[in-house]
Amino acid sequence: MKNSLKYLIRISCFSILIFLLTNCKKDIKPEAVVIPEPTVVNKFVYSGLQNYYLWADQITNLSPYRFTVQDSLNAFLNKYTDPNELFTSLLYQYKTIDKWSFIVDDSQIIDNWIQGISETMGFDFMLARIGTTGDVFGFVRYVYKASPAENAGIKRGDLFMKIDGTQLTVDNYQTLLFTKLTYTISMASVSGNAISLNGKSVTMTAIKMQENPIQMDTVMQVGNFKVGYLVYNGFNADFDIQLNNVFKKFKDAGIDKLILDLRYNGGGSVQTAIYLASMIHGTSTSDIFLKRQYNNNLESYLINKYGAAYLNESFTGTILKTATSPATPINTLNLNKLYVITSDNTASASESLINGLKPYMQIFDVGINTAGKYVGSITLKDWDANGVVNPNDNWAMQPIVLRIANKNNVSDFVDGLAPDYTAEEDIANLLPFGDPNETLLRVALNEIQGLPLAGKKSLKSEQLGLKKVFDSQDMKPFSKEMYINKFEKK
Repeated sequence: MKNSLKYLIRISCFSILIFLLTNCKKDIKPEAVVIPEPTVVNKFVYSGLQNYYLWADQITNLSPYRFTVQDSLNAFLNKYTDPNELFTSLLYQYKTIDKWSFIVDDSQIIDNWIQGISETMGFDFMLARIGTTGDVFGFVRYVYKASPAENAGIKRGDLFMKIDGTQLTVDNYQTLLFTKLTYTISMASVSGNAISLNGKSVTMTAIKMQENPIQMDTVMQVGNFKVGYLVYNGFNADFDIQLNNVFKKFKDAGIDKLILDLRYNGGGSVQTAIYLASMIHGTSTSDIFLKRQYNNNLESYLINKYGAAYLNESFTGTILKTATSPATPINTLNLNKLYVITSDNTASASESLINGLKPYMQIFDVGINTAGKYVGSITLKDWDANGVVNPNDNWAMQPIVLRIANKNNVSDFVDGLAPDYTAEEDIANLLPFGDPNETLLRVALNEIQGLPLAGKKSLKSEQLGLKKVFDSQDMKPFSKEMYINKFEKK
C-alpha cells in the first residue's frame, strides 16, 4: 500500500511538473519573423505584369490566388535583387513564345524608341559572307533623311568591306560597326563574280536624330494608270500629319493604284496603323478594322467599364488632336485593291495593317513571308493615381499585353503572312526605290498592268554565292514592336 501511494505521489508530482513547464512555455512567445518590404521596382514589376501581361493567366506566380498573404508575396519578390531577373522569370516561355517583352532601367530609352530617336550614322544595312571565308561585306538598304550617311553621299545599293581600314569579318563586325561614334567606311563594287574595294571611302560621325519613316513617296505613270508609291519604314505617331499630307498628294494627283512598300517596316503605333488603313480604304467608323484581346481579368474589367465595343478599333475620319497639332481630317483614297511589298522585316503593326484590311479589299502581296508578330505592348511606368511617375523608380516596362485580330478574328499568324508572289531583293544589285526595274516593285507594276509577273531569274547575289549573316535592324532597339497608348476611354 505504501509503495502504491509513493508511486501515485511520484506520478502526480511529475504531472504537476509537466503542467507547470507546459504553461511556462505558453507564456514565452517566439520572436515574430519580419519579412522586409520589397523594393519599389520589384513591386512595380510584379503589379504591372499581374494586371496587364497578355499571358498572366498562364503564369502561376501571377495568379491572384498564388500569394494570399502579403508576407508570402514579399518573400517571393525579395528573392530577386535584379529586377531584370524578376521580370523575365514571370514571362511566358521567354524567348520562345514571348520574344518581345522587355524592361529598361531608364524610361527615356523607351520614350526615344517610340519617337524613332537614336544615336546613329543613319543607314540601314545587311551583312553577307564572301564565299566560304569568314570575311563579310555590307550592303546599304536605305539611308535616313538628313543623316550623316546621307550627307556623306551614302545611298541605297552601296557596298562596303572595311571599317577604319580593317576588313569586316563574322567575328569583328559588331565591334567595328557598333562601338564607335566615328569611323571611316571603305566602299566596294561587284566586278564579274567578285566583290572588291573600289578605292572610295567616307568618314562619318553618329548623331542623335529622329528617323523619318516616310522614306519615299511619288506618283508614277504606269501604262494607263497613275500609281502612288510609298516606302514607309515605321508607324511613328510624330509623322501622322506628314503621312496624311502624302495621301493628299496622291488624292490630288488622282491616282488609280497604290503600292505600299513595307519591306523594312518593323511596326510601331497601332493608332497610326488605324490612320493609315483609313487613308487607304475609307473613313467609315461603323467598320471594324482591328479587335484587341487581353488577358481574362483585364478584358473583363475593360468590358465592364467601357462596354464590349471598347475592344474594337474602327476606321476613322480624323487624326486626333495632339499637343503639337489640331484634330485633322483624314485624306482617304477609298481604294478596293492594295499592292504591298513585304519581307521578313515586315512585322507587328505592318502585319496588322495588312491583316486588318483583308476583309475589306483585295491585297496583292509581293515578297517573302512576314515576321509573324501579331501581339502588341504598352509602356508601363510607376505612375500614381494622378499619372505622376514615382521619382524613386525610373524603370519602365514594355510587356506584351494584347493580341491583335482582324474583323473576322484572324490572328496568330506565327509563320507570318504569306505573299501572293514570292520574290527577294538582289542584295548585290539593289536598285533605287521607285526604279521600275527594281526586283520587287517590278512584280507589282506588272500585276497592275496585267502583264506576266517577273520571271524567276537568277539573282546576282546567288551567282556570287552570298549568304546573309547579319541584319542591322536586329541591333535597332525594339525594331519589331507594336504598341498602344495607355488604357483610356476613346
